[in-house]
Amino acid sequence: MKILVTGASGFIGGRFARHALEQGMDVRVNGRRAEGVEHLCARGAEFIQGDLADPALVQQLCRGIDAVVHCAGAVGVWGRYEHFYQANVSVTENVVDACLKQKVRRLVHLSSPSVYFDGQAHIALKEEQLPKRFSDHYGKTKFLAEQHVFAAQEFGLEVLALRPRFVTGAGDTSIFPRLINMQRKGRLSIIGNGLNKVDFTSVHNLNEALMSCLLAAGPALGQVYNISNGAPVPLWDVVNYVLRKLELPPVTRHLPYGLAYSAAGLNEGLCKLLPGRPEPTLFRLGVAVMAKDFSLDISRAQQYLGYDPKVSLWSALDEFCAWWQAQHPR
Repeated sequence: MKILVTGASGFIGGRFARHALEQGMDVRVNGRRAEGVEHLCARGAEFIQGDLADPALVQQLCRGIDAVVHCAGAVGVWGRYEHFYQANVSVTENVVDACLKQKVRRLVHLSSPSVYFDGQAHIALKEEQLPKRFSDHYGKTKFLAEQHVFAAQEFGLEVLALRPRFVTGAGDTSIFPRLINMQRKGRLSIIGNGLNKVDFTSVHNLNEALMSCLLAAGPALGQVYNISNGAPVPLWDVVNYVLRKLELPPVTRHLPYGLAYSAAGLNEGLCKLLPGRPEPTLFRLGVAVMAKDFSLDISRAQQYLGYDPKVSLWSALDEFCAWWQAQHPR
């Protein structure tokens, strides 16, 4: 099987491309940063650089490909809607169009559980439990991208989508780096009572889920799947585990939820008024994410994909910490 992995210069796309190469697959990769895929090229990947906003480039990328694993996209909670729409919806439309025109058999789309976020606590969310309105541009545009992917079934494209929660392991640049930097500056506090439980996903388990999507058949096709390690854990225990492994002081200071939420709202409002609209250091959505329970029901993935999260969160955290220390020697 020859596959294309988009977003391969990023964490998830890069880790899956490497996994696919290790499984003996013929892998073509795309990413914005050539230096980010050098390790994949050294392992035998074919690299075609370019912007997925260019439809002609995407047609070239999909030529001769059996399946696409689409990991590229914009992440975050700050920025204009047009930016997120272009990177998450328009780019996905280009990928879908190229899959259809180049006779690609299957498209596996990496979505996000951000589609569920409404600032409230949720336990064991099922895939169909969407909010009445989306809390941010990222969640809204990731859901719109899903809709474009599933609409392509009508034209014969086999499609699946995954919504993995808090993916971590070596190479994770989104979850813990921000918290580590905040703690080093003395600006990290436990929001609320610190007992909230959340889901994480080892990148190894996500790799297995993506591989299962490439091989799935029958009723497994045409569905969206929640992915996590399936065992919610207290968020702040996890944060302090990482800090201890990195020989940093644990977080002990508490900040009431209402106070943190109000401060985040003021911070956002101020940043909107400043020239260039700089990104706030605190977001209302981020406060809710850090203070409330949030877990996913993964039974659909277990039933249809045979998903079995074997690598523990603590192993993934150890892997992240070892990688981080190698990247940031004392």
